[in-house]
Amino acid sequence: MENYETQKFQFGASREDYIKSIITSVYAALQEKGYNPVSQMVGYIMSGDPTYITSHNNARSLIRKVERDELLEVLVKHYIEE
Repeated sequence: MENYETQKFQFGASREDYIKSIITSVYAALQEKGYNPVSQMVGYIMSGDPTYITSHNNARSLIRKVERDELLEVLVKHYIEE
């Protein structure tokens, strides 16, 4: 029998802070290398292709520590709260 109930996805505040710090670090690394950080991060989130993220300052390795849906959730939450 299949379960058709809506699943609830949630993670704790400390995890959210960790993700925010990764987003900030990756953004800074992309900016330092002369990329448009927003476009590059959107490309990564949409495609899953890590080559959208520079390896400068270990940014590519950092962003891969977080699932793309978690990145998106933190970004949307921040947007809505602002």
